[in-house]
Amino acid sequence: MSEILTRDLIVASGSARTKDEAIQEAGDLLVASGAVTPEYVEAMRERERSISTYMGSYLAIPHGTNEAKSSILHSAVSLVRYEKPIDWGGHEVRIVVGISGLNNEHLEILSKIAVLFSDPDEAQKMLDATTVDEIYAVLAAVNAD
Repeated sequence: MSEILTRDLIVASGSARTKDEAIQEAGDLLVASGAVTPEYVEAMRERERSISTYMGSYLAIPHGTNEAKSSILHSAVSLVRYEKPIDWGGHEVRIVVGISGLNNEHLEILSKIAVLFSDPDEAQKMLDATTVDEIYAVLAAVNAD
């Protein structure tokens, strides 16, 4: 699998209980990996205020605004799974995928995540996964297709 999503960017059981906390949790992983500056996380919130990043099938994909591109140091994708759904503007979310992308490097992995969540059986595997290794394995299986 691409170096854009590594095991250290996956949390199998997130602690957030609100949309804002979930954006912070996904953003903090990107900051900790050195992919973005802390300012990028605020740009993720700003994007969410202008348009929801809820994608359906319990999935949200928060990302920064175009103006925040200078806060991106390298491409990365974080993934946080929640046991209990988070209210995302009236929708239930259990998987939050944070994105920082340079030169469209992140688009291939995003495409694969979108394919995974468009298949109800594959999406359920992700929701049922309880460890980082299980989540990574579901993503790797899709990546191998």
